[in-house]
Amino acid sequence: MTVPDSAPADAVLIMGPTGTGKSELALTLAQEFPLEIVSVDSALVYRGLDIGTAKPTAAERALTPHHLIDVCDPAETYSAGRFLDDTLELIPAIRRRCRIPLLVGGTMLYFRALMRGLATLPPADSALRARLDARARGDGWPALHAELARVDPAAAARIQPADGQRIQRALEVFELTGETISDRQRRVTATSLRLSAHALMPFTRDELYQRLDRRFDAMLAAGLVEEVRILHRRGDLTPELPSLRSVGYRQLWAYLEGRMTMTEAVAAAKRATRNLAKRQLTWLRSEPAIPWMVGLEDQQLAPIKSVLCDAAARSWTETLC
Repeated sequence: MTVPDSAPADAVLIMGPTGTGKSELALTLAQEFPLEIVSVDSALVYRGLDIGTAKPTAAERALTPHHLIDVCDPAETYSAGRFLDDTLELIPAIRRRCRIPLLVGGTMLYFRALMRGLATLPPADSALRARLDARARGDGWPALHAELARVDPAAAARIQPADGQRIQRALEVFELTGETISDRQRRVTATSLRLSAHALMPFTRDELYQRLDRRFDAMLAAGLVEEVRILHRRGDLTPELPSLRSVGYRQLWAYLEGRMTMTEAVAAAKRATRNLAKRQLTWLRSEPAIPWMVGLEDQQLAPIKSVLCDAAARSWTETLC
């Protein structure tokens, strides 16, 4: 839940669209406050996905403790439920060390799970997912979306016909439980954590899109294609895995398999990155209670610094550090 103004936070959240400088802001704040950074990013959890995820470097991670980075192999599935479990262990552990948990990222599903709780859903079923993927390859995800609309109209209304990952999960839940994912998600118990959420927003959407295009070009120059090629050579990874659905990796994987030219893959990756940022912006604008920081001037950062000061004072008092 979001904390009232008078209650110090258990954890502070910085969310925002991809490419707005959230990680840089977190490291800047860590120079002034006793922070430990918890990544809220569904791609940073995977080892070997470094360049394309803008993963903090070893030198940056040495400046202050980071968590939930490189915690699983790309062949594994990391879920919102696992994130919530991990985070609910990390936050009190960090506070016992007399430090402030600073949760930073752009995976809004993870933030929503932390702020509002998470429905109890069955674990992934690899055999069922393989069957759904095979059907999607033959009929297309829009056909499976139409099937979802028949069994769970509410879920189909909020899931795009091309969003294979979410269509697959909704159909999987229905087949495994006999209940729709919408019904399950209505039965949610929120956490009791006191959270102070803040959003780092771009000055304009066009400026953000230009920055994202330049960043992807820089990733290519830094060796992103070779990074994807190394993953491809493993032989045990497929483009249906959540790790390889990450923006940039999915498109370059198609290039390596001859399904796209390099020019097509780069254009598709840039387009997908902009679409991701657009979805993140839409979600943040639907949350009017979350204050925005537009730019990194002192005036913009004053509210979050005030929250961090209160959290640091509370940590000191309660733990008698």
